[in-house]
This record gives sequence, structure tokens and C-alpha cells, in this order.
Amino acid sequence: MDHEEFTTETALDAATALHKVLAARTHRRKVMGQDVWVPGQLGEALQLPRIIRRLQSKQLKQRDQGLDEFHELWPTLSPATRDKVLDRIGWYNPKELDWDDKRSNRRPTPDADS
Repeated sequence: MDHEEFTTETALDAATALHKVLAARTHRRKVMGQDVWVPGQLGEALQLPRIIRRLQSKQLKQRDQGLDEFHELWPTLSPATRDKVLDRIGWYNPKELDWDDKRSNRRPTPDADS
């Protein structure tokens, strides 16, 4: 999915999903000799809450700025993270689906024997 295909609404959905995907990552830390699992902080480091607030803003200028920031962030993500986000918001590539999948729009390939 190219970043040019994101609108303000789809970027908001993707940014929210990305925030959840990154928060689901946990890290082990030692606190007073005990191993403690803490949620990931990468979403905050990437300024995702600010981007989400801007995308939700009532002001067009703020929404456009949030969209620009999301467009800058999207290509820097790993392909695995992007796939998780797109899967979470329900986006898919019809060319990658199996023939039996109901979402597939592919036509049958003609047999070479015919």
C-alpha cells in the first residue's frame, strides 16, 4: 500500500491501529531484582498520539499536517509492521488472495491444454 493512498480518515484508522500494534509489543525489565514485562513505548517515541490528535482535529490545517506526518512515518515502518496494521484495519491486496477467498476478484487463468 503506497502512502499516497491514505486519506485523512484512512490515515487515522491506520495510525490508531499502528499505536495498538506497537503497544502490544512488550519488553522485559528488571525492577528490584524482579523480571517485569512492560508495554512498548515506540508509539509515543514516534509521536503517534500527536499525529492521531491532529488527524482527529476539526481544523483542516491540523488534519493536513497530521496526514503529512503520517505520510512521512509510514515508509519508515518495517514491512511486517505495515502488514499488521493493514490487516488490523481490514485492507488487503486482492492479487495476493487465494482463488477460493470470497474477496478475490481474480479471473481463472486459461488452461494451456485447451
